[in-house]
Amino acid sequence: MKNIFLLDMDDTLLDFPKAERAALFTTLAAFGIGQDERLLARYHMINAALWEALERGEIEREALKVKRFSLLFEEFALPADPAAVSAAYFANMAECCFPYEGVHSFLKTLQNAGRIYICTNGGEKIQRRHIALAGFAPYLEGVFISEELGADKPSAAYADRVLSRIENFRPEKAVYLGDSLTSDKKCAEVMGVDFVLFAPRGVPEGYTGKAARTYGEALSFMLR
Repeated sequence: MKNIFLLDMDDTLLDFPKAERAALFTTLAAFGIGQDERLLARYHMINAALWEALERGEIEREALKVKRFSLLFEEFALPADPAAVSAAYFANMAECCFPYEGVHSFLKTLQNAGRIYICTNGGEKIQRRHIALAGFAPYLEGVFISEELGADKPSAAYADRVLSRIENFRPEKAVYLGDSLTSDKKCAEVMGVDFVLFAPRGVPEGYTGKAARTYGEALSFMLR
């Protein structure tokens, strides 16, 4: 039976789109920019593309934080300062935390079966704040934030640094749950552990691996 549980956080334990929406609209309002669903949709697309570039090693984290707003404001001809907006967005995002329904019961079940570790590419300050707000800390044996480790998922450097910090790690005893095929699935492959895709909004077309739309389904794979 598996007893080492590696969990992504955003879109796996927390509703990231809901937090992103709240933080973005709050931030833009402070700069005199009204709520606009087109802005949110384009920001989400731009941000997702830049994070995938980060995972491929094509952009630095600090550059990403500002570039997503630079690209957005250029596209919509908005006069706001991308660097100032980025700083405000990070402050607001840290306070926007929405755990998925049932997540505490899910974590408690995993805790009773083994050790839980968070593996995330999210910003250090934001993720630490979200763990505190969500009340996740009592369930966790460790938290591996790429910004703290100095390497991003799914790089071999990130995987090596995570695994070296897990006592008595055995790959056959570990399972990784995450929402991203480019970050989480790839990271699981680099680590040599089983992977379960968490897909509450539906499984991507063409994906044939293990997938769960609910925590109950996830547990059916993870506790084997």
